[in-house]
Amino acid sequence: MDSQPVSLSALPSPTAVESVVYEQKQVKYVVPRTSSSLHGYELLRNPKFNKGLGFTHEERRALHLEGLLPEIVKTQEEQMANVMSVMRAFPTDFDRYLYIMQLADRNERLFYRCLMDNVTELLPVVYTPTVGQACQKFAHIFKNPRGMYISLRHKGRVEQILANWPDRVRAIVFTDGERILGLGDLGACGMGIPIGKLALYTACAGVDPSTCLPVTIDVGTNNESLLADPKYTGLRQKRCDRKEYDDLIDEFITAARKVFGEHTLLQFEDFGNNNAFRLLDKYKDACCTFNDDIQGTASVVLAGVYAGLRPTNKSLKEHTFLFYGAGSAGIGIANLIAYAMSVDENLSLEEARKRIWLVDSKGLIYKGRQALNHEKEPYAHEFNGNPASVVDLADIVDAVKPTAIFGVTAMPQTFTEAVCKNMCKYSERPLIFALSNPTSKAECTAEQAYTFTDGKCLFASGSPFAPVELKGQVHVPGQGNNSYIFPGLSLGVLTVGARRVTDHMFYVAAKTLAKMVDEKQIANGTLYPPLKDIRVVSAAIATAVADDCYRTGLATLHPKPDNMLQFITDSMYDTTYPTYV
Repeated sequence: MDSQPVSLSALPSPTAVESVVYEQKQVKYVVPRTSSSLHGYELLRNPKFNKGLGFTHEERRALHLEGLLPEIVKTQEEQMANVMSVMRAFPTDFDRYLYIMQLADRNERLFYRCLMDNVTELLPVVYTPTVGQACQKFAHIFKNPRGMYISLRHKGRVEQILANWPDRVRAIVFTDGERILGLGDLGACGMGIPIGKLALYTACAGVDPSTCLPVTIDVGTNNESLLADPKYTGLRQKRCDRKEYDDLIDEFITAARKVFGEHTLLQFEDFGNNNAFRLLDKYKDACCTFNDDIQGTASVVLAGVYAGLRPTNKSLKEHTFLFYGAGSAGIGIANLIAYAMSVDENLSLEEARKRIWLVDSKGLIYKGRQALNHEKEPYAHEFNGNPASVVDLADIVDAVKPTAIFGVTAMPQTFTEAVCKNMCKYSERPLIFALSNPTSKAECTAEQAYTFTDGKCLFASGSPFAPVELKGQVHVPGQGNNSYIFPGLSLGVLTVGARRVTDHMFYVAAKTLAKMVDEKQIANGTLYPPLKDIRVVSAAIATAVADDCYRTGLATLHPKPDNMLQFITDSMYDTTYPTYV
């Protein structure tokens, strides 16, 4: 009868049955679609299945939607045009962020269609730099909960808590909120970052959003303004001690692998420097995990460096690299560049590291400087002269004579005119990467870098800058955004059920990304392909990473597909509305 509600579990579904071979055992995972018959008002409130005005008249009659929607039926293209028109009318990117994220809570497929078709315009809205402002105000804009919050109160019951999640999960992005972008400790308000990262998993690489889970590990915050804010949504206490912290992280990782599967991808995100490296070192060989701030940042920067080699035809070992900032990002980039030199040019890691210098909050790192942690020690080199007399960054540039400088300090305007001019003494085309996010934290702007160097530098930044015209030439700055790397790499890892994530995968991803920059882009000073091509980029990176998984024996999907690129693109999430009748 027409009046009977239709069970969505019996209809063509946005999700699918997946068959994957893990550890030589055939296991079928069925993604649950719904535990009950959805129809009428309940259906319109379910973002996974809601199509809004996209429901046909036949579907409205069968699903008890008549009278709940206006008479008009719109295609997804028409709906997207309306969304973009409304969004563009808002005065600020923060307003646009609020609007587009509300769409995600209403109509998931339309949300991702908008992101995919307008990625260049919307990436700065849903992620850097706007997501930083969203995190700062997260407690004040909190409406519909997304993801899961695992707090100290859940110790001993984390497995039970994770089992509350209704879907089968394959990828988790989790943060403890201690170092959000360049903004510091935002506690539970850091949840905006995992949500944004996983949105890019889908928008940039087609990972099924129903298999993605954002998580915040709430261990308190040392941010006094948040603790005093009556609207703050996290635990009202200072961060716990290391043992209690480590116990909760370990329980979470163990429980996640037990509840969702031992090959679940676990991405560390925005952990403080005191924890980022040690936790990555602890778990990287035990489970399928990576830290995007350390490894993803390193990979996208290495790709920019590879692209930047082409105008001068120099090799990596012919460069001297200077890092202004020696936290997780700076050391992560340095480590991968050293690794790349060892692979490409047959240098030992020790020889490669001699071409890399670091500057931290206490100044230049050199051999003999006291109280260096073990991550910095490999980059402590013999210094010819008195290092105590070299304090100013411009003087450090003259002392070290770098051909490439990277800013990862979240200290704006530190790449001064003197610094940039000094860089030109040691290279005809110096690499100047102002990588700190958001834009307000960048070490210099694109316009400043080009102006200070008379257009000679090859510039990249973490957040976007507009093209710059200088002396009749248009320079197009590249955005070294991690979204070029982590979505595609994750897609490759997930597609073949990789047991681990390795540094070599990030090296492979960087090489693949650099090859996708064409000569015209290089001539304009652009070191990355256009963001509009991100799905093509991600598919290429996923293919290269998947092939590397088979080469190293880390893949658990067997047999290997004959056409890996086709296999991967066929698996990517499709925003097309399903037909329910």
